[in-house]
Amino acid sequence: KRVRRMVEDQYACWREDLRPALTQCRIRFLDFDELKAADLDWLEAFYRAEVRPVLTPMAIDPAHPFPQLHNRSLNLITELEMAHPGQRLRHLAVVQVPRVLPRLVKLPRDDSQQDYVVLGHLIGHLLEFRITRNSELYIDEEEAANLLKAVENELHNRRKGDAVRLEVDRDCPRQIRQALLGTLHLTEEDMYAIDGPLDPTRLRAVIEGDHSPELHYPAFVAPIAPPLREQPDLFSVIRERDLLLHHPYENFESVVKFLEQAAEDPNVLAIKQTLYRTGGDPRIVGALMNAAKNGNHVTAVVELRARFEEANNIQWARQLEEAGVQVVYGLVGYKIHAKVCLVVRRDDDGIRRYVHLATGNYNPNTARLYTDLSFFTCRVHFGEDATNLFNLLTGICQFQRMHKLLVAPFDLHLRLLRLIEREANHAREGLPARIIAKMNALVDPQIIEALYRASEAGVKIDLIVRGICCLRPGLNDVSHNITVRSIVDRFLEHSRIIYFENACQPEIFICSADWMPRNFHRRLEVAFPIEDGVLRERLISEILATTLADNAKARLLMPDGSYQRARAGKETGERRSQFDFIALAENEVKYRQRREPKVKYARVKLAPRPE
Repeated sequence: KRVRRMVEDQYACWREDLRPALTQCRIRFLDFDELKAADLDWLEAFYRAEVRPVLTPMAIDPAHPFPQLHNRSLNLITELEMAHPGQRLRHLAVVQVPRVLPRLVKLPRDDSQQDYVVLGHLIGHLLEFRITRNSELYIDEEEAANLLKAVENELHNRRKGDAVRLEVDRDCPRQIRQALLGTLHLTEEDMYAIDGPLDPTRLRAVIEGDHSPELHYPAFVAPIAPPLREQPDLFSVIRERDLLLHHPYENFESVVKFLEQAAEDPNVLAIKQTLYRTGGDPRIVGALMNAAKNGNHVTAVVELRARFEEANNIQWARQLEEAGVQVVYGLVGYKIHAKVCLVVRRDDDGIRRYVHLATGNYNPNTARLYTDLSFFTCRVHFGEDATNLFNLLTGICQFQRMHKLLVAPFDLHLRLLRLIEREANHAREGLPARIIAKMNALVDPQIIEALYRASEAGVKIDLIVRGICCLRPGLNDVSHNITVRSIVDRFLEHSRIIYFENACQPEIFICSADWMPRNFHRRLEVAFPIEDGVLRERLISEILATTLADNAKARLLMPDGSYQRARAGKETGERRSQFDFIALAENEVKYRQRREPKVKYARVKLAPRPE
């Protein structure tokens, strides 16, 4: 019922808010009865030239069984009546609309007016429907002799997965609905009657291109982080001190350049990297292939089961192998979700290991849209831990507790529970205690229970959870010290940060994992501490503080599970965290002069530079 209500709210927003607002901006979506004669003539010519040649109508009768329609493809259906001597025959016909055709047809206009017609309405005014199929991959890794081949075979089977949802046009007659449900082995509960476009994502075509710039956010090109802008040699900068980049406000190109520079550097001996979602941008994978061709020892841990990226990752895995990269697929039974890159380099003073750890994928495309954190270091313990992690992924060695990294499924969950309990003990002893945690989802029951106990002990807990949260804040004597907020804005909030006050000796971690059972127990994830005092101060007083101050796009979770808008105070005014980060990035043209950490957060000394 909740899902159905959410779908209804989604399309009510389209009909009552978005469509009228776009009309006021001279962008209209026209029905056929609103078209002029000239428009109809143009559409008929367009249909005959561009659409009709690629359509294949399929009759449904005993000689023509129901076709195997692709997952989430747009399809059209109608009921045909054929006259035979002495009888009239009725049967259905289906037209699958190829993905190459635009879902919105833009009508020619001489002025700034933009008028569109939905493609499905153009094709004979038929009724639209869409099928969603089960997209799970079922792989027995213990039995699979070749994981790549097993995933590839399952991808083929996915196309024929059982239907799990049917979306139909609201005007679809009952007899056609029943015929579709019977054919797809679905029930009324699985069907959604849609009053609007069946695939709202195709409305993206309206905002693509250069038209209507006033409806877009102001253009933002993330600058290169100041230390890297002044010194293009990343290895020199990382030897100087640890680096923390805040994407997309600081350009992801620095991560790409790190790999490209390593690939071309004759002093680099080896590169090891995890790949989860690389997308279609070839530069990350290209750098690894180039490094292998240059004689470096290159290892890529490719996660073949990254949801809906399986085909991409299979393609990259094959290309990497052909280039001479050693490709492995991680641990049996676990998805490799950690984001780690290790570069082994011969410096003037000996072998040094450079490590990149992150909350986001090695994907330059999504890095422009997601908020994430990148961390560079060459500290000895981080290098040793990264080496041991890759040995775990590529060999059969047992997990050993690491110096700095917390690793799921081995010790991350237990260590987090202990850190939360430590804050609770501090609060019971009257010492400063606080937890701030930012993530995408909070589901794990043991973590939630631990947070409740900490709240009861007096720990102030601020959670920033963009998506699903199973914790109920604000309950008397249970979670009265807990606040939960979600921020949804221009960029997708994706970074994970964990702060523990620890009696004025704070610890702050960056993590690849959300707080969910699957992340703690069925994935390989990494959390790691930020020990440099300058970077710690930035995370606390800049990134976390600015995020918590958001009262424009933040929604506060109530005890009953509802969300309410945060309200701007009279003194603070409106604060929009993502806009504040953009302004900070655009205004900062000189090297960021960091202050010493404030006493209000921690009495800490700057960590020594790596040896």
